[in-house]
Amino acid sequence: MHYYRHDLAFIHDRGHGQHADRCAPGITELLAPVRGGVVLELGCGSGALTWHLLAAGFQVIATDASPDMLALARASLGSGADLRRLTLPEDPLPAADAVVSVGHVISYVPDAAAVDRALVAMADGPADGLRPGGVLAIDVLDLAFGQIDPGRESSGRVAPDWAVITQYSRPAPDRFIREATTFVADGSGGWRRDHERHENVLVDTSRIPPLLGEHGVDAVVGPAFGEAELPPGLVAVTGRKSR
Repeated sequence: MHYYRHDLAFIHDRGHGQHADRCAPGITELLAPVRGGVVLELGCGSGALTWHLLAAGFQVIATDASPDMLALARASLGSGADLRRLTLPEDPLPAADAVVSVGHVISYVPDAAAVDRALVAMADGPADGLRPGGVLAIDVLDLAFGQIDPGRESSGRVAPDWAVITQYSRPAPDRFIREATTFVADGSGGWRRDHERHENVLVDTSRIPPLLGEHGVDAVVGPAFGEAELPPGLVAVTGRKSR
C-alpha cells in the first residue's frame, strides 16, 4: 500500500512537522554517545528530523517508503543528503550507530508479528541494524492509543492552498484507521481531490523491551523523548546495544 502520495505528502510537509521539531532535542541528546556516527532514520518523511540530525553533526541515512516524501526531503535537504527508499519489515537495514524514527512509522506495518520483525531487524547488527554500542530511539503506537471521544470522530484543517478532512475509527482493539480526504490547489484556479486510508497496528508495548533484550538491546518504554511529551498511547522506545 502506498501511503503519503503526492498531495498528502505535500500537506504533511506544510502542516505537520511540529512533532519532529519537538522530539529533535531529546533525540539528539540520546544520541550523544554516538555523536559523529551514522544514524539510520526510518520514515524520514520530508526531512524535518533529518535536518536536525544533520545540523547536530551526524551522518544520516534517511529512509522512507514513500517516493513522494523522499522527493520533498530531497528538495529540502539538497542533493548531498543520503536518501533511500526502504519499506519495513521486508527491506534489509544498513548498519548504523543509531536507529531513530518518529511519527509511529513502525505502526504502519501489517500486524504485530511484522512489528516484531522490524524491531529485531533494527537490533540485530552488526552487519545490519545497530552496531555494538548503538542507540535506538523510536516511537510506536500502544494498545492505549486511539480512544475516540464522542463527537471527535473527524477533524479538518485548512490553509490557503490545501485542506484536509480526516475521519477516525478503531474497528478492532489493535487497529486505528485514518481516512484522509485532501484538497490541493492545482495552480489553475481549481482544486485537486485525493483520498488515502491509513491503517495502523497497535501493540502491547510492554513486550518490546524483552524482545529487544533477546537481541542485545537494553531498552525501556517511556512517555517522552527528553522533555517532549508524546500524545497518550504514543510511546518512546529508547535503548542501547550491548557492546
